[in-house]
Amino acid sequence: MNSFNWTLLSSKYLVQDRWLSLRADTCQMPNGLIVEPFYVLEYSTWVNIVAITKNQEVVLVKQYRHGIQKTVLELPGGSMDSQDNSPLEAAKRELLEESGYTSSNFVETGIISPNSATHNNLIHCFLATDVELVADLKLDITEEIEVLLLPLEELIKNIDSGIILQAFHISSLFFALKKLGKVQFY
Repeated sequence: MNSFNWTLLSSKYLVQDRWLSLRADTCQMPNGLIVEPFYVLEYSTWVNIVAITKNQEVVLVKQYRHGIQKTVLELPGGSMDSQDNSPLEAAKRELLEESGYTSSNFVETGIISPNSATHNNLIHCFLATDVELVADLKLDITEEIEVLLLPLEELIKNIDSGIILQAFHISSLFFALKKLGKVQFY
């Protein structure tokens, strides 16, 4: 079988900080063609959590996103930190920090790539059921968040209206709905 893999000849970092790194690679394709520069964005592993209360309400966070310069509804989530030993630990921490909710019922529902062409990281998607409010928010200095509860059925009914815009969050929601038996394939 022919390999489509490229050979990495060299890399140079153009940006390196705590949030992301930008790398310019020089690569050789199997046919010998040299591709340079090929830019790769390096990010930490991310987690997203579909958190559902005992009353079948989804925990959502409302916050400003400068990339699109809009305030939007999202699922709780974020980057793995150095103290997180696993994506599950990061998911539990992020849910608690951003919403004040937690649960003993977490299950990983899927893993996705934000953009396998140019990003090196993966996103781990989780479903947390029977979540309960147990703490105040513990936000980063740049976060301003309002926590909202939305009935799961209302979220499903309005999903195509753009109620959630973030593609990774739509993917996480899809995995959670599949796990809950709310998505059927014929």
